Amino acid sequence: MKDVVAGVDIGGTNTIIGFVDAEGVIHAEGRLSTPEYAFADDFVIGLDTKLKEMIAGHPDLKLIGIGIGAPNANFNSGTIELAPNLRWKGIIPLVKITERRTGLKTRITNDANAAALGEMIFGAAKGVKDFIILTLGTGLGSGIVVDGEVVYGHTGFAGELGHMTMVEGGRVCGCGRRGCLETYASATGLVRTVLALLSDRRDESLLRELKGSEITSRRIAEAAAAGDIIAQEALDQTARMIALGIANSVIFSSPEVIYLFGGLAQAGDAIFVPVRKYADELVQPVFRGTFRVEPSGLPEAQAAILGASALIWKDAGI
Repeated sequence: MKDVVAGVDIGGTNTIIGFVDAEGVIHAEGRLSTPEYAFADDFVIGLDTKLKEMIAGHPDLKLIGIGIGAPNANFNSGTIELAPNLRWKGIIPLVKITERRTGLKTRITNDANAAALGEMIFGAAKGVKDFIILTLGTGLGSGIVVDGEVVYGHTGFAGELGHMTMVEGGRVCGCGRRGCLETYASATGLVRTVLALLSDRRDESLLRELKGSEITSRRIAEAAAAGDIIAQEALDQTARMIALGIANSVIFSSPEVIYLFGGLAQAGDAIFVPVRKYADELVQPVFRGTFRVEPSGLPEAQAAILGASALIWKDAGI
C-alpha cells in the first residue's frame, strides 16, 4: 500500500484535489465547486466525502494527510483570513475544522508559498536552500525560502513581494494601495502597459485590431514574437519591473535562484532574457553574479496540487 497526501487547491471557482505520493506522482484527481458551499463547515463535509470517494476507488493507496493551498491562508494559525474571492467571510479556522472532520493531519498556506514548497520538494529547487519563486499570473505571488524554510514571519503573511511599492502614487492595486509591483509585473500589469502604450503612441500594432477584452498576455507574447513594436516595448517594460523587484528582493535574502512561474513566464526568452539583463544591471554590485533567474521546474497544470501536498511531505522529511 502506497502512502499519499491529498493536495487541495482552493480557488474561487473550483477546488482541485489530487493524491500525491512522495515522488510527486499524482494517482487520482477530483474537484469540487467552491461557491456551492456557503459555509466553510459545509465545504469540509464535501471535501471529506470526496476524499472518501476517491480513496474507495484506489484501495492500494493510504491517505496520510491533507495539504491545502488557499487565498489569504495563514500557515501559522491554520486559517483563511478575509479572502475576497471566497464566500466564507471573516477568519476561518480551516485546519481545525478539517482535522476534526477527517482525523487527518492538515496544513494550509497560500498558493505562492505552496508553489515554493512544491519547487523545493518536487521541482527545480531540490537541494537549493535559498531561493525565491515569483508566480506571474493575474497578480504576482511570491514564496521566499531561506536556509530550506519558507519565510512566514510573525503574522504568517510575510513575503508578499507583489505588494512592494515600486511607483509612489502609481497604478491602483486590488489591495487598495498604489504602485504595487503586481500592477506592473504580472499578466494583468502587462495588459495595462500595452493599453497605455496604444493610447500614448501611434506605432502600428497587431494589437490595435483587438478589443480591449481580447488583449491577453498570450496574445501580447505572440505579437512580440511577430515583431510588433508595441508588444515588444510592453514586454521590455514588464521585464524591467520584474528585474527591479528581484534586485530589491536579493538584498534581503541573497537567494541562489529566483524561479519564475505562471502564464507570463511562458513567454520564454521574451521575458527571461531581458529580466536577466536588467536584474544584473539593477542589483547592488556586491550581489552581481551571485544568483540565477530560471523557469520553474513544476508542470503548470499540476503545480497547485503538488505544492499543497508538499506541506505534508516536508513535515515527513521528504
